[in-house]
This record gives sequence, structure tokens and C-alpha cells, in this order.
Amino acid sequence: MRQYVAAVVLFAVGRPRLREFTWRQSWPVLLLAVVFGTMNLSLYTAIDRIGLGLAVTLEFLGPLSIALAATRRRVDACCALIALAGVVTLMRPRPSADYLGMALGLLAAGCWASYILLNRTVGRRLPGAQGSATAAGVSALMFLPVGIVVAVRHPPTLTAVACAVAAGVLSSAVPYLADLFTLRRVPAPAFGLFMSVNPVLAAVVGWIGLGERLGWAEWAGIGAVVVANALSILTARD
Repeated sequence: MRQYVAAVVLFAVGRPRLREFTWRQSWPVLLLAVVFGTMNLSLYTAIDRIGLGLAVTLEFLGPLSIALAATRRRVDACCALIALAGVVTLMRPRPSADYLGMALGLLAAGCWASYILLNRTVGRRLPGAQGSATAAGVSALMFLPVGIVVAVRHPPTLTAVACAVAAGVLSSAVPYLADLFTLRRVPAPAFGLFMSVNPVLAAVVGWIGLGERLGWAEWAGIGAVVVANALSILTARD
């Protein structure tokens, strides 16, 4: 539903002229469509298996990796080691560890990194929101068979539809547009650094809203990832 709603909203805003697209403009849009779908599917499945806080922390490694890979400073190498220590803490072997969920979180991280780079390319090659609108539409078509099967097996209630529409607008359409216009003006590494609040926010929302409890090791791992990001931000400003 996120993909369907985002496609409708973005098409209404972007009004893409598909017949005028060149191959140079089309191929990053198609890749972005695949990334849209894969990122959402892998993240939601990871959240279902390992919880909101841990899933978002692993996903956050995508933009953080872009930010750290863009420089060659010693402090960034230290930040990378701190983030790595946090990831090792989160993914440490234990009887209750869900490695498939963790792998899906890392897949979402790779998709988020690709999303940043592709969205920046699309924003430069296509005016307005045409690129994001087209990518959202193609991604929605990819999910159409799944949506039909789910709707037939589990007919949605009006409340569920309303929640899905709200999620599509607030979690997909608005962020896609904001990211598109931001990435035209802000370097990709800086954009990745601005996302540092996500892991902590997700952990707090999971704790308060979903009743997900995290142990000290999980909080330490999340904190290490956030500290690595914050340290890189502070030293970049000096």
C-alpha cells in the first residue's frame, strides 16, 4: 500500500512525461524502482523478525557507509571501527539470534545507500519530481500481483486502508519528494550524516509504541553506530 499510495501522489505531483525520457534518464529510474521495492520489503520483513530498533540500525549502515567512504581522514577510519563494533555487538552469536532478519536489515542498508546515490542521479537528469514519480509507479506495478493476492486472502478493513494511505503519504510520498529536492543541494555524504537520529528514534518508538524491549548490549550497539555518525559530523565541521 505504501508503494501504491506513493505512486498516485507522486504521479499527481510530478506528472512525468514518459515518452520524452531518454535511456540516460530511464536506466537510473528503473534501478531506483527496484531499490524502492526491495528496500521496503526487506526492511518490513526485518522489523517483523528482529524488531524496529535493530532493523533500522542495520539499515542505517547504508547512508553511514556512504558518508565514511567519501573521505580519507583518520577520524573517519576510527568512526568506521566504532560503527563496526556496534554492528558486531548487535549481530553477536546467541541462541535467540535471527540471522535471516539481520541479513534482511543489511540488505535494506545496501538499498538505502543505493537509494541515496540513485536519487541524486535522477534528480540531476530529470526536472521536478518526474524521476521519483516514475520510479514509484514502476515499483507499485512490481507489487501489484502481491497486492491482489493479499487483498483476496485478507480483505482489508476501512481502518487498515486509512492507516495504509497515511503510511503511504507520510512514509513514502513526502520523504521521497523531500529527499529528491534535498539531494540536489546537499552532498550525498552530508545527507547520510543527517540521518543519524534514525536508529535511536526507531528504538524509542519500538519501545514505547510496540513494547519491544532491548537489552544493554543492543542499546550499546545502537549507541555505537550513532556515536560514530555524530563524531564524523562534529569533526567534519571543524
